[in-house]
Amino acid sequence: MKKLFLHFTLFFSFFAASTLQGQVNSAQAFLDGFTSGAYRAKQPASVYHCKDGLHYTTMSDDGTLVVKYEYTSGKAVDTLFNIKTVKACPISRIHGYSFSSKEDKLLVHTETTPIYRHSFTTNYYVYQISRRVIEPLSENGPQQLAQFSPDGRNVAFVRDNNLFLKKLDFGTESAITEDGAKNKVINGMADWVYEEEFGLVRYFEWSADSRLIAFVRFNEEEVKEFSFQWMNDTYPVLETFKYPHAGTTNSTVSLHVFDIANRTVKQMQVGEGNDIYFTQLVWTNRADDFTVVRMNREQTHMELLEVNGRSGVAKVLFNEYGKVYIDYANLNCLTFLSDGRFICMSERDGYRHLYLFKANGLVDRKLTNGNWDVMSFYGYDEKSNTCYFLAAAETPIERNVYKVDAKGRMTCLDKRQGMHTASFSTNFRYAIHQFNNATTPNIYSVINNQGGVIRVIEDNAALAAKFKAANLPTKEFFNFTTDEGVNLNAWIVKPQEMEAGKAYPLVMVQYSGPNSQEVLNRWRPDWEYYMAQEGYVVACVDGRGTGGRGWEFRTCTYKHLGILESADQIASARYFGNQAYIDASRIAIWGWSFGGFMTLMTMTRGEGTFKSGISIAPVTDWQLYNTAYTERYMSLPQMNDQGYRQANLLLQGENLQGNLLIVHGSADDNVHAQNTYLYTEALVEAGKAYDMQIYTNKNHSILGAKTRKHLYELCTRFIKNNL
Repeated sequence: MKKLFLHFTLFFSFFAASTLQGQVNSAQAFLDGFTSGAYRAKQPASVYHCKDGLHYTTMSDDGTLVVKYEYTSGKAVDTLFNIKTVKACPISRIHGYSFSSKEDKLLVHTETTPIYRHSFTTNYYVYQISRRVIEPLSENGPQQLAQFSPDGRNVAFVRDNNLFLKKLDFGTESAITEDGAKNKVINGMADWVYEEEFGLVRYFEWSADSRLIAFVRFNEEEVKEFSFQWMNDTYPVLETFKYPHAGTTNSTVSLHVFDIANRTVKQMQVGEGNDIYFTQLVWTNRADDFTVVRMNREQTHMELLEVNGRSGVAKVLFNEYGKVYIDYANLNCLTFLSDGRFICMSERDGYRHLYLFKANGLVDRKLTNGNWDVMSFYGYDEKSNTCYFLAAAETPIERNVYKVDAKGRMTCLDKRQGMHTASFSTNFRYAIHQFNNATTPNIYSVINNQGGVIRVIEDNAALAAKFKAANLPTKEFFNFTTDEGVNLNAWIVKPQEMEAGKAYPLVMVQYSGPNSQEVLNRWRPDWEYYMAQEGYVVACVDGRGTGGRGWEFRTCTYKHLGILESADQIASARYFGNQAYIDASRIAIWGWSFGGFMTLMTMTRGEGTFKSGISIAPVTDWQLYNTAYTERYMSLPQMNDQGYRQANLLLQGENLQGNLLIVHGSADDNVHAQNTYLYTEALVEAGKAYDMQIYTNKNHSILGAKTRKHLYELCTRFIKNNL
């Protein structure tokens, strides 16, 4: 009997050990996969919708082909660019392409060198499709932001902070501006703040008749410099660039127009200074007139100005004033119709909606309506008076593509639960539609404007099968109400086969920044699945200030970043702690960037709610962050001293409670490692222990498969040792 019992004991011990080892191997395999990009969905590359409304083009994954396809059949009807057949081709691949308006030429580029988040230098080439002839755009060094003129006869581009013109008919290159210089003057291209916070790099635009070029000039001589070291050589190299901290001097911006025929540059009468922003340039359908979006320094006043490019005279088409900041992105979709009317978004009724304005700036009619937000504008079909757009109309955690007709009848083109996007043909008959959700990787299809699927381009079936075979825990979406009466959206991932009566440790994931959303039913396998396999419950909550829920919910954190957001994360931790399957004494929180700031705020204000936290690339004092972002949400330090002090973690080191791991990249040009260095010094002064990791020469994203794997393994060890 004892021998039989021993055999059973040994058998079950072996079985349990084998099962545990299998789970460990499975978890490690997933960690290896998601940090190396193995769970990243395939997608059509560089889609361009042809003017005939019947075809589109894409670039091959290896950058050697640009192929033209028919929407309906998927048939490849032409190869417009092929490295192997280009005459005397000097390049081996391309990184991108754009068409001339007649679609007879391509601008292709290669040898790309990144600068900041969006900007890069590259070598452009002009390719004549019918002749299969390729020529360098310039022989005088790498270029930026090259763009054909509407007639296809000229190309404008930036090099070394100056704007240039290449006349293709004559092969001549000439400088439009000559005063550009690093850390002094930039012509036609964004400075660091504009690129990072307004998401636009090119600040020059052609008139429809190809005779004028409007551009913004940035004089950043008075902007203070920031430096960090590249640790590549025996003696580190110092990287110095202009970075205005909150409350300090911005670039002085001015608006100019270059007349090609007369070779003259004229300054427009729209104001000049370091207390305004020009966030958007769009030409109207009248040859000499264009519009510019102008905002005040606090971003509480937005104007759409119509400017005559020859006289320089400007008039206000419409303006909006706000008690809090106005979202600059509302006018990013600015579109002019053939009769001079225009479309843009506004939150004047409490939700972001599309409005049609008359040519004189008065409201014609409201195109969309409801207690939900429009997220993107896809276009307006003038023949059928139909508007196409993306909205969070069903639920804030999902997105659907809609159309609305002249009578206000709204139609959803695909009702599957998850995230949808679309890119429409020029005649709005077809669209390349993308769908995904938490368990379905991106599916790309050609649809008609009724939502009918014509064919599937890419279904990522192999990735879907791989995800299913991994047998990962389920991500559950839900909402709950905090003890303050605030209803919040959340998701949770639990270990599989949880033991009845056992209380599990909880890891909370969040970002929490203004207008952000992490609780979305989307395809993004991440660390939460790995941690759940390791025996942790992982949850994410979008607190006040996040997006998709209207103007009031989004802007309630104005002037006091970190207060309401941290209150909601603390309340969420207490909510989870009251669940029978959660061990309230073992709760951790982690986040990146704003989420890193929020990790520190919750550990500072949470009165011991969190046993541990991981803060990656955090802001620790908002006066160390840039003007455009910080002042949008906090006003200027000179006007909101109390708000800045409340959010200043450098003044609150002694209040930190719990085990802390803080991480930063030494070459972070966005949230500087200075934030972490100063905060950890404050912890030293307060006698607080902490763990710290610096990633050498890594920027804000801390990229690289090996680096990401190292980071997540570091975080895992920290959680296991401290939770």
